Amino acid sequence: MKALLASAFLLTCALTATAQGQRRGFPREAFTTENPMAHDPVMAKDGDTYYLYATGRGIQQMTSKDRKTWMVLPQPVMTVIPGWTTDSVPGFESHVWAPDVIQWHGKWWMAYSCSTFGKNGSAIGLLSSRSLRSNMWKDEGCIITSHNWKKNADGSTSGDNWNAIDPNFVIDDATDTPWLVWGSFWDGIQLAPLDSTMHIAKDEKPRTIARRYDPNHEPSEPNPTSKYAGKNAIEAPFIFKHEGYYYLFVSWDYCCRGKKSNYRVAVGRSKDVVGPYLDKVGKDMLNGGGTVVLEGDKINWEAAGHCAAYTFDGQDIFICHGYSATRNGAAFLIQRPITWTPDGWPVIKL
Repeated sequence: MKALLASAFLLTCALTATAQGQRRGFPREAFTTENPMAHDPVMAKDGDTYYLYATGRGIQQMTSKDRKTWMVLPQPVMTVIPGWTTDSVPGFESHVWAPDVIQWHGKWWMAYSCSTFGKNGSAIGLLSSRSLRSNMWKDEGCIITSHNWKKNADGSTSGDNWNAIDPNFVIDDATDTPWLVWGSFWDGIQLAPLDSTMHIAKDEKPRTIARRYDPNHEPSEPNPTSKYAGKNAIEAPFIFKHEGYYYLFVSWDYCCRGKKSNYRVAVGRSKDVVGPYLDKVGKDMLNGGGTVVLEGDKINWEAAGHCAAYTFDGQDIFICHGYSATRNGAAFLIQRPITWTPDGWPVIKL
């Protein structure tokens, strides 16, 4: 899709604050913490500084020199919400979900989600910047939208049986082609190639690459979070490249329920970015496969999910948010090193 609006967002930050403001959204002033609250975190490194972006009003942001002490900034990435977002997604206002950020061809690109809880009338938007340090972002419009899916009285269906949220960029090494992977519930995780402007390539349609369950299996328990979303409880895809494989991490089951959350992370891998993504026993994630690599220990963390993975300074790093077992289910940033089995499977210890 073509950009619908072009504008720049100039960001500023203050110097001091207290942690109390973080619980209400954005602090009035910047403050530092070694245990940041964050939901759906992603990271990037520009120069000597790490940048963390997360779900929040206009996209929450933090910076760090060492990934230990984080400066929580008082302003969001998006100080103005583009008008096309509220036109495209009824009910959406300013609480932006699940960003992703990548550097490609001399620019930083950020995708983000506009939605309302439990429904799939959603949109994925796009920003660009020459430098994360500049704090200047240009609105590049909409990458893709989905429309509420429903069964009609006559037995037919309408809308899209997938959800345009939780975007992640991945670059095909062989062709230098960017791809977007996204999705939540409904028919599961979607994938499509992008063009040089980071929009869906001409005449391309989304393809499903992972589901929580085999299409012929119908879970007996209802969805505890939404009567609209169905029971295919898979979302938050992230593809990480390692030694000739593309690893597709996904989150299974249910987030956003505090101490009742049962989020966990599963993975499969493929030699080709389009799949098939097979788990450790060879089952295709398209048919419900996936090897669990992280879940709550019920001591410090009730559940954990919505992950990302990076190689920083020669070390493979896994991040996600966890629901604290000792802080009433609040969501905090988790960072862990990734080690690898001799046969090439990731090991992540909570």
